[in-house]
Amino acid sequence: MEANRVYNFNPGPAMQPLEVLKEAQSEFLNFGGSGESIIEISHRAKEFDAVLNQAKADILELMKLGDDYDVLFLQGGASMQFAMVPLNYAVDGKVGNYVVSGSFAEKAYKEADLLGVGHIAASSKDVDFRHIPTQDEIKLSDNAAYLHVCFNNTIYGTEYHYIPETGDVPLIADMSSDMLSRPLDFSKFTLIYAGAQKNLGPAGVTVVVAKKDFLAKSPKTIPTMLRYSIHAEKNSAYNTPPAFCIYMVGKTAAWLKAQGGLEVMAERNAKKAKLVYDVLDNSDGFYKGHADKDSRSFMNVTFRLPTEDLEKKFVEEAKAHQLCGVKGHRSVGGMRTSIYNAMPMEGVERLADFMKKFKKANA
Repeated sequence: MEANRVYNFNPGPAMQPLEVLKEAQSEFLNFGGSGESIIEISHRAKEFDAVLNQAKADILELMKLGDDYDVLFLQGGASMQFAMVPLNYAVDGKVGNYVVSGSFAEKAYKEADLLGVGHIAASSKDVDFRHIPTQDEIKLSDNAAYLHVCFNNTIYGTEYHYIPETGDVPLIADMSSDMLSRPLDFSKFTLIYAGAQKNLGPAGVTVVVAKKDFLAKSPKTIPTMLRYSIHAEKNSAYNTPPAFCIYMVGKTAAWLKAQGGLEVMAERNAKKAKLVYDVLDNSDGFYKGHADKDSRSFMNVTFRLPTEDLEKKFVEEAKAHQLCGVKGHRSVGGMRTSIYNAMPMEGVERLADFMKKFKKANA
């Protein structure tokens, strides 16, 4: 780790791979011998086409998806997807079905409800989002256009450890905070979207991976920029795309391939998460995890301390140890340590060591 850098546990914008940052830095003033920066080059130039298309190819390779899937790079964050999904697909008398398993899952449902096309298929709100609803809890409506799930919940620290079975109903997932963190059978999903700023790159671009025939189904009655079909037809360049962000996502995808792919990342991420959860489980109740054990996230570990004063002290002392961004979301309080792909093992080891010492000094 660089001497002047901290271990950044923020949930997003989040820590990026140091190798990727250095590589971008080295070619920032002169991209590919063009004499221009990547932020200056035309989005119509063949050099940028190559960047975008390579990023797409690497993402599909990592996900083991074929030519029947496409990758889009959109703007507006995952929050824009909350509206785009029902506008494009909850049509012709059908409604979007939603598993409400956390804050962002609920926001997605509320956008569909605002449009009059939302149905709650399952919810864990009544237990403060401590677990992911099971397959048996999911009750699809008769006129389901799709089932929407938020695969990892940053605020509450829960994550899906199964892929819901939906029959002929398309499965749509918000994977903003666990995209490309582990191998899954991605072919079971019809559309996946992810804000890049947690696990894929910088803030400013949303990655959409979806079946091509599904993307082509956008109604012509909705505004142009909200149609998936338009963005697919124009290869994410209907308007000026977020070029630098796409470039960085491409760098991150290439980095993931160089690490050994999603299988290697899953093994690393599981080991990192276990380090922190073991501290929670062996703290005699000093640290209390929010999520039920069978729903625990590999990406975001959330927990409380005995008092709010101790939580404030924990944040301050952690920062003094170069452990930053550990404060929980303002809506729930407590602690949240985000350990995405880019967080090195030594950062989590330092966190776990700090937690043990803090407990010993303050229990």
